[in-house]
Amino acid sequence: MDTRPPDRLVRDAAGVRTVDDLAALLRALRRRHARREGQRVLSYRVLATRAGWSHTAVAEYLTGKTLPPTDRFDVLVGLLGASPIERGVLASARDRVDERRRVTVPAEPAVDPVVRVVPRQLPPALGHFSGRRTEMAQLDRLAPDTGPARRTAPAGTVRIVAVSGTAGVGKTTLVVQWAHQVADRFPDGQLYLNLRGFDPDGAVTEPATALRLLLDALGVPPAQAPTDLDAQAALYRTTLADRRLLIVLDNARDSAHVRLLLPSSPQCLVVVTSRNQLTGLVAAHGAQPLSLDLLHPVDGAELLRRRIGQQRCAAEPAAVDEIVARCAGLPLALAVVAARAVIASQIPLVALATELRAAQHRLDALAPDDPQLGVRAVFSWSYQALSPSAAQLFRLLGVHPGPTVSAPVAASLAGLPVARVRLLLAELVRANLLNAYPGGRHGLHDLLRVYAAERARQLETGSALDAALRRLVDHYVHSAYHADRTLQPNPAPPVPGPARPGVVAEYPADSEAALNWFTIEQTNLDAVFDAAVVAGLGAEALHLTQVAYTYLDRGGHWSALTVMQRSALQLARRVGDIAAEAVANRNLARAYLRTNRHAEAHHHLEAALELEQSRGDLARQGLTHLHLSLLRERQDRHRDALAHGRTAYEFYAAAGDRRGEGKALNVVGWQHAQLGEFAETLDWCGRALRLLREFGDGPGQATTWHSLGYAYQHLGDPDEAAVCYQEALELFRRLGDRHLEALVLSSLGEVGHDTGDLAAAEACWGAAVRILDSLRHPDAEPVRAQLNGLTGRG
Repeated sequence: MDTRPPDRLVRDAAGVRTVDDLAALLRALRRRHARREGQRVLSYRVLATRAGWSHTAVAEYLTGKTLPPTDRFDVLVGLLGASPIERGVLASARDRVDERRRVTVPAEPAVDPVVRVVPRQLPPALGHFSGRRTEMAQLDRLAPDTGPARRTAPAGTVRIVAVSGTAGVGKTTLVVQWAHQVADRFPDGQLYLNLRGFDPDGAVTEPATALRLLLDALGVPPAQAPTDLDAQAALYRTTLADRRLLIVLDNARDSAHVRLLLPSSPQCLVVVTSRNQLTGLVAAHGAQPLSLDLLHPVDGAELLRRRIGQQRCAAEPAAVDEIVARCAGLPLALAVVAARAVIASQIPLVALATELRAAQHRLDALAPDDPQLGVRAVFSWSYQALSPSAAQLFRLLGVHPGPTVSAPVAASLAGLPVARVRLLLAELVRANLLNAYPGGRHGLHDLLRVYAAERARQLETGSALDAALRRLVDHYVHSAYHADRTLQPNPAPPVPGPARPGVVAEYPADSEAALNWFTIEQTNLDAVFDAAVVAGLGAEALHLTQVAYTYLDRGGHWSALTVMQRSALQLARRVGDIAAEAVANRNLARAYLRTNRHAEAHHHLEAALELEQSRGDLARQGLTHLHLSLLRERQDRHRDALAHGRTAYEFYAAAGDRRGEGKALNVVGWQHAQLGEFAETLDWCGRALRLLREFGDGPGQATTWHSLGYAYQHLGDPDEAAVCYQEALELFRRLGDRHLEALVLSSLGEVGHDTGDLAAAEACWGAAVRILDSLRHPDAEPVRAQLNGLTGRG
């Protein structure tokens, strides 16, 4: 009988209460048994072979992710070399565990799977599509099946169809209708992007923005997009290599507008629409041209019959012919007339034709040489049928510079309650004067936007238009403020002044909703920033750049962050706002720090510090010194980094900013750790954590937990280090900071390696590398070297 006295493993079993505790004991026993066998670690695969399980089941059991049946526990304890006394104590420990609990051990966190995104971005097809049989057949001939059997195009070429035609002729409708019919030819997805090449406000989707949106749709993380435009295009082509996608680039300004958006894979098909003949694409890229003309009267009449009804049209054929003629065969005009006829079902078609004839005569007198006279007449005619409130909302929608609006945005424009505005939006949609999109958003066709802006200039006073624009800017300032505060409650972003009467700000309920709001509104934020600058609303424009900072930084949108903060810096200098200039310098430096552009970061931090000194802003000087400490750390100048941290603490203390003191205390502690002074780290960071907890500062607590974990790790206490790292990891995940999440995973991998848990080390380092690679961050290389050294791939 084995009568060996219980060792530390058995004594520790007395404290077992959870699956996590039990898994830790089993891992320790696995390491001990491996040492007895002369191995560094007893692999999961070896245990699986002996136990008759899969190695995955063994790994899950030993890491505490699941608690298998009792017999599995007994088999593993036997295989791990426990003595009879140890087995009895471990069995008692097992019985104390609550089997219903599921935990994740810090050494093996969940990792994001690599998913190949299949975009399905085509807008809805038209339910009453008619005519265009010849053009549909042409598209089929010009864009044959791109399956494997047809991969005969030369390498590096791409199939392109260039569809051109006048505004409102139905280019988008035709292409989208056809695209839905052939979608199954493109199993890797369909991309759709409105380039807004003829937007009346000049808010064209430039190639840099277009590439960002396309990469987002393909599942490329925002941080993966480099700042250089050609590099972005190269990444886009790389992402599309060997994929079979249909890419619809709608409303291109000219051939140059889409040149960087063309893939190099012959398996892809690109369909470009434009009001211009895209001769450049035809000549340089072999695009197949398709010119779309006005509808033939027969097809125009068929469109009306499908929309209005066969019987009603058959009863008044002359009226149908006149309506088609008055609309000049333009599908958009016919669609608007059809909507009017459906809404006013009690009115004879001849009366509608007479009304349209009178409206056209009125526009003839105003603008006899207008080439869009027919469609403008239809718009005027349908617009006159709106209720006064809907007509005013239609006019004000022409003020909005972005592509789509939500109901709260429209309510802010009009200065009306959201419930009332939803009814007005529905009235505009029924009249075919407004498009409805998924997610409760709405947008104007570009011709309708022109008409709405014309009506606004003619019927609204200058003061009314100015007030609408100011309400719109206020809406985005306050909504972005609330979204930013949800993402980072402490420290709160700059508080905007009171919103103007009638503004309906949006209040995201949680961080997920806030991230979603920023993602949807990012394009609008850029457009509203430009509109605010043009309107002389410099303070509001600068506020937008500050409240968007957290979203762009944490999400890895560092290219967009750089562009926005450069604009903010120029604007702040122009309007003479020294405080905003300092903030823009520091935010721009942060973007440069994220991408290891140290020289530019130093320049802007010094500029920020000089401006803050001139204002006597002690707390802001402290914040800039924290950034300088980070810069010096990245340059391996840890004594200088420590000095900046201490200086930051002194400034915060002088300013009475206790939260800032907590952040500085952590930085000082961290730099002591970088210098090997780990006892000092525990002292400084312990004080920091108490302060940051007092203020509920999540980001500050996360970085401090990481500092403490690092100190414990190097003081030879891996268990305490793992606890601290896990706290940091959970906080960074909750905050959505992918970069810092990866750095903590790297540290957890080191703990696993140091304690002989090589499977845990591999899992953590692998997860860290995947995240850092997705961000295209240079920090990936040292972690990859560790991983390769562990797995023998180096």
